[in-house]
Amino acid sequence: MTRHPLKTFIAAACALAFSGLASVASAQQSVEVLHWWTSGGEAAALNVLKGNLEKQGVKWNDMPVAGGGGEAAMTAVRARVTAGNPPTAVQLLGFDIQDWAKQGVLADLNAVAAKEGWDKVVPGALQAFSKYDGKWIAAPVNVHSTNWVWANKSVLDKAGVTTMPTNFDEFIAAAEKVQKAGFVALAHGGQPWQDATLFDSVVLSTGGIDFYKKVFIQKDKAALGSPTMLKAFDRMGQLRKLVDKDFSNRDWNLASAMVISGKAGFQMMGDWAKGEFVAAKKKPGVDFICMRFPGTQGMVSFNSDQFAMFKVGGDKAAAQAKMASAVMDPAFQSAFNVVKGSVPARTDVSDAAFDDCGKKGIKDLAEASGKGALVGSMAHGHAVPAGIKNAFYDVITRHFNGQIDSKAAVKEMVAAVDN
Repeated sequence: MTRHPLKTFIAAACALAFSGLASVASAQQSVEVLHWWTSGGEAAALNVLKGNLEKQGVKWNDMPVAGGGGEAAMTAVRARVTAGNPPTAVQLLGFDIQDWAKQGVLADLNAVAAKEGWDKVVPGALQAFSKYDGKWIAAPVNVHSTNWVWANKSVLDKAGVTTMPTNFDEFIAAAEKVQKAGFVALAHGGQPWQDATLFDSVVLSTGGIDFYKKVFIQKDKAALGSPTMLKAFDRMGQLRKLVDKDFSNRDWNLASAMVISGKAGFQMMGDWAKGEFVAAKKKPGVDFICMRFPGTQGMVSFNSDQFAMFKVGGDKAAAQAKMASAVMDPAFQSAFNVVKGSVPARTDVSDAAFDDCGKKGIKDLAEASGKGALVGSMAHGHAVPAGIKNAFYDVITRHFNGQIDSKAAVKEMVAAVDN
């Protein structure tokens, strides 16, 4: 049978076009990103970065790991790195970044950092984790401060709490009013990192900034074994009486939902909790109240989410550089942190787009940094290395669950540093 010339031409043209499209698809730049931003507010914030990269022709391949930056996330990373196929970028915190850097598996971002002047705009406290051996190895997305309290305004009104507590004793009195009014006083998730988040703020409130530095930055055994530390554990016992019976292993965002829905009065959690309030269309000062943990006014404990960039093949390096640049873009830093609840990792980003809680966060951070009251959060890997942090977690959680008393807890905190 004779083939029609026009049909032959059309078939050939279609085949050529399909081949070209396949070539373009295979050559499309992409990034594979491992993270634990899986809650509603977190996912909305991450979509800002995804959208920015897609506009630049970079495909985003998601690797979400639920449950925070715990062992599940690190197990997934280790498996990929061991197999010689690391993700393009991994969400990491503090000392975890440095641990990976020591293994020689992180990429050198100095070229993009120098071109865009990161050294001039990223606070030194963050650069201590973003750089290793003089090289930029991670792009900081934000600065979270962890010593916040979130409150449902309607619940407080119904409980007769008319003024916000300014010290720990006042907070206990206010929380007991909420409890007596039939609400859960303190929405909390009984996971080790959440217990430690409470403890961070309790230690800061009980002993002040210098004591906090001695305990968690300098690992001073005299301070760890002191009456002040004993008082901090006793105060944790007071907080334990304010949680509901179902608190064990509750995810943090479900605790936030208890406050948002009016089931609970207070939550003590970092400013990522605000992202949940924003996602639920709640307004600060109208529906909810944000305040520093009573007794920590003027002080800020922080962590910083960063995307550590792993060494990848040349075909992936260009997309990786675009991602690092997109993370550090001032417009993204503003848009992302407005949604996430945190504040920008750059000092040159305007607070104009932020709500009252965001503006307060930016102002508090600047003031604390200026007077030496900005400290890394122990609970979130910015004060002590992972080995000591995990040992502290164990002591704090066993104490919170009533398995050891305050005196035993103090002794074990000292032993954790010794070991």
